[in-house]
Amino acid sequence: MALRVVFMGTPEFSVPTLRALVEAGHEIAAVYTQPPRAAGRRGLELTPSPVQREAERLGLEVRTPVSLKGEAEQAAFRALAADVAVVVAYGLLLPKPVLDAPRLGCLNGHASLLPRWRGAAPIQRAVMAGDAETGMVVMRMEEGLDTGPVAAVQRVAIAPDMTAGDLHDALMTAGAELMTAALARLEAGELAFTPQADEGVTYAKKIEKAETRVNWTLPAVTVHNHIRGLSPFPGAWCEGEIGGRKERLKLLRSALATGSGEPGSILDDRLTVACAAGAVRLVELQRAGGKAVSASEFLRGTRMQEGTKLS
Repeated sequence: MALRVVFMGTPEFSVPTLRALVEAGHEIAAVYTQPPRAAGRRGLELTPSPVQREAERLGLEVRTPVSLKGEAEQAAFRALAADVAVVVAYGLLLPKPVLDAPRLGCLNGHASLLPRWRGAAPIQRAVMAGDAETGMVVMRMEEGLDTGPVAAVQRVAIAPDMTAGDLHDALMTAGAELMTAALARLEAGELAFTPQADEGVTYAKKIEKAETRVNWTLPAVTVHNHIRGLSPFPGAWCEGEIGGRKERLKLLRSALATGSGEPGSILDDRLTVACAAGAVRLVELQRAGGKAVSASEFLRGTRMQEGTKLS
């Protein structure tokens, strides 16, 4: 018998899981997502979230509360009489009355191998830290930040040049498959939960603008992980002189390279840049207002000679 599910999610990352639950035959009582946000050049257009667009395409009821702290919103949630709530990157706090409302609790699809990288930015932080592996977990939610017991794990390798965007897409697919399998076991009464270990807890704090600028005085491996960990969003960046004036360059892909020199200086005609120890070769970058291009495309239209200093 299918479960009666409340789905709660907002970005593109959440969409495959919603789609997979519908395809598995579960009854979606309602879809909760964050309210439409201002977008467009002037910020005057309200744009619905990717989850809202997908839910409407599927003909599902959509709810977009600003908060779930009020008694009226909590009563409306309870009235759905859900068996379970499935939460994937929703972005709003679930108060205890909401956590307690579904008959079988609230399950969260989280993009890390808990207890490592609890919090807001687990994908970026795993890449920035140079982790060789991460994954998706299904955990039962409680009031603490990603502290609940874990029921299912899918490990995903992080290749040396993989960006956060690449990893996002791999985890998005893995998460949909994992949650669907977890609900099948839940429906059969076979889903078991294991408390998280007390050791190895780390926190994936939100990415701040102040940390996105590249620091060439760090070792090459650290710079490389920084670039790929922030790609494609918000993007690591630096400044370089082009046509006699400084321009901001968004760095999207890089590779470790050989070479040495003053940190930030370009070492050859392939955009190899010296770091404190070693060097990185820029593979893909973007000028302000331009599109993302390969290094070779960039150099065809831009003179940036050996010895040029990036800062």
